[in-house]
Order: sequence, then structure tokens, then C-alpha cells
Amino acid sequence: MTREVVTLYEEDNLLGVEEGMRHFRFRHLPVVDDGKLVGLITQRDLLRIAASVAEPGGDKKTHNIKERLFARDVMARELVTVREDTPIADAGLLMWNNKLGCLPVVSDDGKLLGIVTEADFVKLALKLLEQSP
Repeated sequence: MTREVVTLYEEDNLLGVEEGMRHFRFRHLPVVDDGKLVGLITQRDLLRIAASVAEPGGDKKTHNIKERLFARDVMARELVTVREDTPIADAGLLMWNNKLGCLPVVSDDGKLLGIVTEADFVKLALKLLEQSP
């Protein structure tokens, strides 16, 4: 789990969201309000918006739309989350069964504590492989 999570606010425009994803090389960014998880934006969400306005010479149109749309307009609001004490095997099954790239980790009152990603499971698998004879 990554505890120091880069987050967004509902009023962040999509140009900033896209820039943040590119800069930090993340595919998922949680959206928070007063520290509480309220949504999630993925790279796929941004690609879907770009595809919806794609047309010949449409780069300017896409740019303009991303200036006018905000995180709150495109974020997923109904999220699968886990608690900090959720067994890692359960988290992995949740991700696998729901085809998720990440799982936000939240407290009982909805505060974002961290995020578990596919990369965390790859790191774990590599560590376990290194330990096996």
C-alpha cells in the first residue's frame, strides 16, 4: 500500500488532472474532500473523454473541453474500497474479480489512508519469488 497518495479535488480541471497523471506516472488518482474519499479518476476516464470529442483537427477542441470539465464531472463515485486491516489476499481477489487497477484504503469514517495498486502486487510477487529456493 502506498500511504503518501497524490490526490485531486473535485474542482480540479481535467487539464490539471491529466498533467498530474503524466508527471507522477499514475493511472489512478483519488478525489478527496476534507481528506475523505469522494471519487476516483483513471487514465481510462481521460481517454474516454478524448475519444468522445476526437475528430480531425480535434486537439484544440479536446483541450478546450478539458479546461471546462472538472474532476467532479468525470470521477467514479461508487468505489470498491478496503480497510487497512483487509487481508492482502482479499484485496487481491477484489481487484481481480472486479477488474480494478487499484483499491483505495479508507478508514471507518471514509478518510483516505492509502492506495493499493497492481504494481504493489507485482512487487509482492517478485519479493516472494526472490525468497523461494
